Amino acid sequence: MDPITATFIILGLAIVAFLSGRVPLGIVAIGVALALWATGVLTLPEALAGFADPTVVFIATLFVVAESLDATGVTAWLAQRIVPLAGTRPSRLIAIVAVCVAVLAAFISINGAVAALLPVVVVIAVRAHLVPSRLLIPLAFAASAGSLLTLAGTPVNPVVSDAAAAAGGRAFGFFEFALAGVPLVALTVLIVAVLGPRLLPDRTPSQLGDAAPDMRATARAFRRDYDVSLDTDALITAEQGVAEVLVAPRSTLIGQEVCAGMTTQTESLVILGIRRGEDGEPDAARAGAMTVLRAGDAVLVQGPWPALERYVRSPDVIAVTSPQVLRRAVPLGRGAKRALVILGLMVVLLATGLVPPAVAGLLAAGALVVSRVLTGPQVYRSIGWTTVVLIAGMIPLSSAFVSTGAADVVADGVLGITGTASPHIALLVICTVTLVLGQFISNVATVLVVAPIAVSVAASLGVSIQPFMMALTIAGAAAFLTPIATPVNLMVMQPGGYRFGDYWRLGLPLVVVYLAVAVLYVPLVWPF
Repeated sequence: MDPITATFIILGLAIVAFLSGRVPLGIVAIGVALALWATGVLTLPEALAGFADPTVVFIATLFVVAESLDATGVTAWLAQRIVPLAGTRPSRLIAIVAVCVAVLAAFISINGAVAALLPVVVVIAVRAHLVPSRLLIPLAFAASAGSLLTLAGTPVNPVVSDAAAAAGGRAFGFFEFALAGVPLVALTVLIVAVLGPRLLPDRTPSQLGDAAPDMRATARAFRRDYDVSLDTDALITAEQGVAEVLVAPRSTLIGQEVCAGMTTQTESLVILGIRRGEDGEPDAARAGAMTVLRAGDAVLVQGPWPALERYVRSPDVIAVTSPQVLRRAVPLGRGAKRALVILGLMVVLLATGLVPPAVAGLLAAGALVVSRVLTGPQVYRSIGWTTVVLIAGMIPLSSAFVSTGAADVVADGVLGITGTASPHIALLVICTVTLVLGQFISNVATVLVVAPIAVSVAASLGVSIQPFMMALTIAGAAAFLTPIATPVNLMVMQPGGYRFGDYWRLGLPLVVVYLAVAVLYVPLVWPF
């Protein structure tokens, strides 16, 4: 089969599989890579090259950095600051989250900003009694808008800047993108805040068990249920906490006499209270009387976090409240300072470009383990493997689109449509092609494919290359219709419980706005 034809067929089948929602995303991505090899479009090393791509490695490390912020209570601290500011109104919450991620994305990249704030937003949603699906798509979309504020916001910006200079124009300044980026950020925040609550679905994510609970609400429940007199700050701190456990069937604890104030035989944890299994009432043990433990009795114990985590793994007890989950609710808990320092150093490396992003991410992930902020098992569990596999499997399709000449076919079609028409029509066609391709292959690959087309069209029309390159940047950022359009769209898919078709509802109004800005506003600032 002709390689160009095979590439288009594989792309079409992948789109159908994604839209159907019946095939797991990772399986579709692996199927794309294998299909490119089976049809001879790519060699086996080329078809599997996505799994060694630096971008994939970088994204995996960002999951680890985000886990460190969540596990040490940094996200809980941020949530405590944002929720009182925004209240529980979805529109206001969405607006504040969108502004925060847009500013952050301008300096540490889209992927880094979303990875850092994703656990924060999940906690905020829990505090505000909202499902995360109400906030996570706006988080991803606002990050894409924020990437248009500086030259470092996304790899696309340096690409178009270099292309403009190579075509006889000039390179864009570091903050020059903000001339288009600031209006787009404002419009994006307005649209997601107003339309988001109406267009976003209520989805139940497949994994929400690790979200930190409300620490003060949990402490109040413990004080009520076990008649404990300690206040929240004494009950749960950065160094020690509590755990609620049930006496397991056939436990060696059955038949032992205990009372409040005693310590456990293992780990020396303090017993704060006991509740009888059959009626759930606090037992007289709190008053100092001895109580004989029975299977199903609930016991509240207090001690250092590491000791609590070891204790709940004992076969004698069954954890009701996991110490690891409760520990996440402690604002700026143990290891928070180390996690923030490591994050700051990673941001410096990313902003200065001293090392490639993948190297900066790997150094940060390694430092988190060496400094004992995270354990090895925590690192592996924190990575969103569905996202990693999906991106790795789709990267070869972008490569095939360029190497087989399929991009040239699209270029010839664009030139046939535009001809010698007005620059605005040519700009509209080029931006439309960029928008369509950008929903299914990476925006970097899309811009690399379309940039030579834009240069050729501008030269044929005898106009400046600057508006074409800036418009191409904006169109490349408008990847809002599918989860595979950008890595950040994928990053929020599993935590939000989204389906493939959930993105276009809010994404379509944004695409229209971005297209209008690219075609109508950009030529006013960068004239033809």
